[in-house]
Amino acid sequence: MTLHELYQHYRHLTDPQSLATFGPALYAILGTIVFAETGLLVGFFLPGDSLLFAAGVVAATTPALDIVKVNALLIVCAIVGDAVGFQIGARAGISLYKRKKSFFFRPQHLERTKEFYEEHGGKTIIMARFVPIIRTFAPVVAGIAQMPYRRFAMFNIVGGVSWVLSMTLLGYFLGRVINPKSVDKIALLIIFISVLPLVFEYVRHRNKKPAPKADLAAAEASAKAASDSATVDSKD
Repeated sequence: MTLHELYQHYRHLTDPQSLATFGPALYAILGTIVFAETGLLVGFFLPGDSLLFAAGVVAATTPALDIVKVNALLIVCAIVGDAVGFQIGARAGISLYKRKKSFFFRPQHLERTKEFYEEHGGKTIIMARFVPIIRTFAPVVAGIAQMPYRRFAMFNIVGGVSWVLSMTLLGYFLGRVINPKSVDKIALLIIFISVLPLVFEYVRHRNKKPAPKADLAAAEASAKAASDSATVDSKD
């Protein structure tokens, strides 16, 4: 598959008119994508914010989706997805940091999420919901760091509910009041805004001096530090 074909598939999944053509199957498609993006390491490239926005527009402009039903479904999928990601991190542990690079896995994404987690603590689980790629790896890093599951579950529920409702309801209300021809432009704006944190993080990372390659002991120390951060954060 070429990059052009991949882009066309991506645009198809974020275009309200295209989504509406799936009919009742759209519920299953949306739920699967949201779960895969938040719960599986290979889902980092899937559309998130723009997909939820488009789902809201579809619910506002066509009978293909009911806004209440789709929100209930996607909230559950988002929460369960993060819970699965947490278990992947808890079971695989620091060995994930040494996993080889592949088309569906980028170790640097995991490392940058770890830095984000060490800076923001448990609140990363909520904040990461609104940052592409980071939201895929945040629950995994929390699992590696052995964050207490009850603490994680609280952040997971708050983050999942706020992310889904904010994106779908934005699309729903704008879909009811603006010209349908303007929806695509707003969707593109949302995509642009959502990737800005990644751009800033990339620039910040590029400006850093290269650090020596970490060995297993360093990785263990880093995981312990993240775990200590989660423990301290739980006392806040």
